Amino acid sequence: VNRLSICNKISYAIGGAPYQITGCALGFFLQIYLLDVAQLDPFYASIILFVGRAWDAVTDPTIGFLVSRSPWTRFGRMLPWILLSTPLAVLSYFLIWYVPPFEDGKVIWYLFFYCLFQTLQTCFHVPYSALTMFISSEQKERDSATAYRMTVEVLGTLLGTAIQGQIVGMANAPCLPGPGDMVADVTNSSSLEQNLKVAYMISSGVICLIYVLCAVVLFFGVREQKEPMSFFQGIKLIMGHGPYAKLVMVFLFTSLAFMLLEGNFALFCSSTLGFRNDFQNILLAIMLSATLAIPFWQWFLTRFGKKTAVYTGTLSVVPFMILVVCLKSNLFVTYIVSFAAGVGVAAAFLLPWSMLPDVVDDFQVQNPESTGHEALFYSFYVFFTKFASGVSLGISTLSLDFAGYISRGCSQPEEVDLTLKLLVSAAPIALIIVGLCILYSYPIDEERRQGNRKLLQEQRDDEDNSETDSTELGNTV
Repeated sequence: VNRLSICNKISYAIGGAPYQITGCALGFFLQIYLLDVAQLDPFYASIILFVGRAWDAVTDPTIGFLVSRSPWTRFGRMLPWILLSTPLAVLSYFLIWYVPPFEDGKVIWYLFFYCLFQTLQTCFHVPYSALTMFISSEQKERDSATAYRMTVEVLGTLLGTAIQGQIVGMANAPCLPGPGDMVADVTNSSSLEQNLKVAYMISSGVICLIYVLCAVVLFFGVREQKEPMSFFQGIKLIMGHGPYAKLVMVFLFTSLAFMLLEGNFALFCSSTLGFRNDFQNILLAIMLSATLAIPFWQWFLTRFGKKTAVYTGTLSVVPFMILVVCLKSNLFVTYIVSFAAGVGVAAAFLLPWSMLPDVVDDFQVQNPESTGHEALFYSFYVFFTKFASGVSLGISTLSLDFAGYISRGCSQPEEVDLTLKLLVSAAPIALIIVGLCILYSYPIDEERRQGNRKLLQEQRDDEDNSETDSTELGNTV
């Protein structure tokens, strides 16, 4: 039996942290960084965010194809991609958070390094995702390693928010007074601005160091098994599988909703609510709450079923989306609302992923002759997540440009405040409702799920029996 040690599983799980840490830092802080620190026009910032994410989505199938065609080495097929992409990935990530000493080429600078980082991170994440199928031939061992991975990835989101938020939060960002603003002292504005730039560089440096350490632990702690891999075979068959297509659409709309919330919440806290020096702690409260809520949702989905858990968890965040924009600006109340909202955020992000193995099982029951396509299910799921992220960031930043957003303004026009309220409340709620309406027609309930498990077990038992008979016959001959 091909068993994995605890050390193997932890090493494999640690490999999932870089994607979550950098993704969380970029998701929460890149928009506000481009607008208020790099001081780009909102229109150009929206182009960078949208093109970068769209490019990232396109690279997934491209890198997947290249990985599938790469030769086997003594370290495996996946692991060399992970190790070799890491140095350039951390360098490009660091340069995203560096403000170059020139104005004319800033947009090209950020667009180039953002796209380069997304490409190199894809060279890490696609092989890592596919590695799940090659760390062990035993399904139980793979499931156990995946459970370790999910735990570390959630901790990674918390770590990314904490590192970026707390280090940047120590540098009080100066705002630029408008015609109606009263600002007592702006003599230290230049010094404070420089401190903020340095803080972003320090936080990115810390994250780069963690990225490298995780890649090294993964490379030396996991042994890849040599098995045939067919990355693109069966794409049409998979996308034509009804339950998978519906689940992807559910995930697309709910992801788009929460990406809108994630990308604009920091700006909403600092500009609309006026918590310029506290927004990073509010974000941390959300992620801490989400982390603590995971055991509850694990219990809930086993007790009431996955579909019910997705409905309950996703809808639970809606009242808090409404409250945060309707109540008057109050820091204590915002903390309470944000902490409570984190419980729903955990469910919305994690529970749809828990339904994906059921779709894979359903596909295998209906297509018993088609094997080796498991990685495709996950890669297209990631593709649609990135697509949703790019669309949400591009649309939201462009909307702020139309509303008249003032970079580093101490106050914003009423149109900007209204736009931010729509982006963190009304728009996500509408998208959630659309996603859950599609989920209503999702056909895999608990009864069908258990039936699929039983049929697959019978198929495996039949295969084992036929192998045993063949071996005995060979020995007799």
